[in-house]
Parts: sequence; structure tokens; C-alpha cells
Amino acid sequence: MPYHPWAPKPRVVDVEVYFSDHFGVRRSSVERYGALDISLVADLPLFLDPFLLFNSRRRVYRALHQQIIDYLVFLRDKAADGSLSPPLIDSWYRFKEVKQTWLGFSRTGNEGAGLGRDFATALHSNLHRLFQDFGGEQRITRSDHLEKLCLIKEGVGRDKISDFTTRLILHHLCEYTERFTRKHLRRPLKKRFSVPRVQFDYKTETWRSGTYTLPRFGGTFVLLTPRDLLTREDTWINRAELIDRFEELPQAVDNAQLRAEVENYFRRLLSRKKRIREEDRRRAAARTIERFPQLIDYYIRLKEDTGDKAAAVSQERVSQAERVFLTQLGVFVKALLAHTRFYALAGNTYDEAMERLEYLKEEIEDRGGWRIFYDGKTPIEREADVHILYRLVWFGTSSDVNPEANSGRGAADFTISRGAVDKSLVEFKLASNSQLRRNLQKQVEIYKKSARAQRAIKAVVYFSLAQRRRVENILKDLGLTGSPDIVLIDARRDNKAAGSKA
Repeated sequence: MPYHPWAPKPRVVDVEVYFSDHFGVRRSSVERYGALDISLVADLPLFLDPFLLFNSRRRVYRALHQQIIDYLVFLRDKAADGSLSPPLIDSWYRFKEVKQTWLGFSRTGNEGAGLGRDFATALHSNLHRLFQDFGGEQRITRSDHLEKLCLIKEGVGRDKISDFTTRLILHHLCEYTERFTRKHLRRPLKKRFSVPRVQFDYKTETWRSGTYTLPRFGGTFVLLTPRDLLTREDTWINRAELIDRFEELPQAVDNAQLRAEVENYFRRLLSRKKRIREEDRRRAAARTIERFPQLIDYYIRLKEDTGDKAAAVSQERVSQAERVFLTQLGVFVKALLAHTRFYALAGNTYDEAMERLEYLKEEIEDRGGWRIFYDGKTPIEREADVHILYRLVWFGTSSDVNPEANSGRGAADFTISRGAVDKSLVEFKLASNSQLRRNLQKQVEIYKKSARAQRAIKAVVYFSLAQRRRVENILKDLGLTGSPDIVLIDARRDNKAAGSKA
């Protein structure tokens, strides 16, 4: 679908994907300040790791980590005094996500779940038992760590740890952003905001508000986050690695009796299995850690001893995210503006959404746009990353783009509509997705049940000829070959040499 000289000229679109775009500052100014140039369209998949506070050479960061521990000690002491009323549980344990950082795991916009009742219950019930040494001197580790909670309870992961950390250092993030705002932003782009629950007052045992001059965006404010506090994948101290490295832990135990008991218990669990699979080993490791919670402290000490690597690993992960979600995506958006009428279309109807996808397909397959899906030679493996990229690219319209807004019709990713009668859905999938057949089959079944079912456009991205053939076989089996609602996108690195129609 080439753009011809005689076609209507694309409308002029203000490209405002990132903080620097919207507030009219150079990205280099944001980077020199040490902050991440966040997106103001969708959360970037990065989060705060409290270990980077603990292990930092900067005194202010270490002080912030101590403030987190001080708050946990306060909660532990209150838990030891007896049960708390639901209102106090809500006040002290349950925090809304600080969405103004634009970080986390929301696939669109910046609305996250925050710290709900499950997190509050897990923390409250474990504080007096497994955090009893918090604030004390007799411990195996060099310091106390919030991440201990995610080691104890499965399901309390990086997002919860990050949300908790963000809340407890919120005053620092506000002050950090305020300094940049006062120096770099013009008057119309900043405002004095009262930020609730910004710091805890131990005298009144209540949260205090604070007033700061911050960037103004969409009726609220924006917060910048220091790049050297961010990571991706997982926190330096995490449950998955605890299980993976379980067999190293007994060797780190200096108590010979405990070491023997741990090894004996683990062997007994596995001896009941005729054939030991990896999932059996992991399950036995988890049960052994539950039986001997001291092992958690030995794992944390191992991580502390190699803590000098944490900053380097985290910064490489952040750099990878910047390459994919900032640098490469910025080039792709500029190419769409230069080569196509992509942003001249509102995308509110099925036909407009389909035409937009054709422009995307053309840019990816014929003009080197496939690079947006790669970090170097490695293709994106997570479908959630494709969703984020799609959201960031689609930003240039007044349309809403909402995840899972399908009214029970199936696992559609985004609604491209503002209430038009002809609403359309766009769903991006990776050809490597193990659930692709199930997803497509479910859609077929829904269509059969209702003739008035909303049509959904499915874009399937593939990175190899084998993946393409897999998709084609699935479509053939389901009777969907040639369906106008399914668009295959060739994102092979060698698609020029092989031919995009191969």
C-alpha cells in the first residue's frame, strides 16, 4: 500500500511518545540528569529494585533503603502487638500503584493493580515470624531486605516489590523530579501539586502529604525515576533463582547439623519418585526451603556477596529496554510518518484499522521495519513486549486503545474505537505462542455462536519460515486460510533475501 504523490497528504501529527517529546526538552538533558526518558503512552516494562538502593555507593540511596527497613520494623512491631483492624491494614499495607512513574506491567496506559489485599495479608502474616530479625544485629545477612517477602510467598513478585519500594521512597522521587522541572520546564508545563501519602510520620502513625512543582500531564503529574535504580526481568534477589540455586545453599550453611538435615530432607522428598523430573526437583526444593526458612538468609547472603554485579546486570537490562522501546521505536515512528498515511487515519473503524495494519506490515516487511522486533540479532520472545510496541506505535490518534476490552469475546488485545458503531479489535500474537491454536479456535467458536459478533483483526508476527508454516497449518486445520481478518507479518531478519512472500 504505497503512498502516491497524488494521494491526500498525511496530516501533521505531533509525535509525543516520550517525556522529552511532550515537555519539549532534549532527551540528552533527561539522560544527563540520570533519569529514564519514560513513555507517556504506556508503561515501560521496568521497575525499581530495592537491592540497588542497598548496594549503592551513594549515601542517599542507602538511607532510602534503611527507611524501607525502618517501615518494615514498624509494621513487624505492630503485628506482634496483635491483630489490626481492616482500616489500619488498608492504611499501612495497601498502596495504590504510583502510576505517575509510567513504569511496570500495564500493557496500555499506566494503570496497574497496586498492592492489594493478598499482598497485605502475606506481609502482615509473615512479619512476626520470618522478619523477626529485622532491625537486629544477630543475623546471617549483612542487612535486612524487603525482597525476603517474595522469597517466602509465591506470587509476590517484582511488581509488588517495586510498588512497595516506590511508595516508600516517593518523597525522594518527587524531590528528584522537582529539581529537573524547575530547571528545564517552561511555566505552562509545570504546576504545584499536592501529592498524598508521600511520607510516613511515625509520631502520628499516619501518612503525610507533600507539595511539589512537577510536570503537568493529563490532569495529573509525572514523576521521573533515576535510571540507576531500575532493572528488568527480575529483582537481584528473587524466588526463581532461589529455587534454581537451591543445591548451592547447603554448602553455604556453616552449621553442620543444619546442613545435614537439609540435605537429608531434600533427598527423602526425591526418593519417593521413580523418575525425577525438573519440576519434581523444584517442588522438593520449595518444600525444603519452607521446612528450613533459614536457607533464605543464606541465599540472600550469597546475593549480597556478589552484589557488585547487580548494578551492571541491571543497567544492561535497562539499556536493552531503551534500545527496543525508545531508540528503535523512535526510528520506526519517524519512518511511518515519512513513508505512509498511517497517522492520517483515525483507526476508529474496521476498515481504517485494517488499512493501518497494512501500512505497518509494509513498513516492517519492505522497508526494514522488522528491526523494531529485535535487540541485535535476537527477536522478541515475549508477546507482552509486542503489545507494548504496538501501543507505542499506535499512539498518534485520538482513539482509545484498551487492553482486553472485548466484552468476553476472547483474548483480544486492544479496542481501536471511541464509540463508533463499527468498532474493531486488533490482536497481536507471536507465531511462537504455544496457545495460538487455542486462541484462534476460541475465536472461531465465538463467531459460530453469534452472527453479530464483533469482527476482530489478528496480526500474527513470525520470525522464521518454520514459524510461518506452523501458523499456516493451524489456519488450515481451523478452516481460516484466506480469512481477511488475519494478517501475517513477516519479521524475519533475512526476509529481503528470502522474499517476504516465501
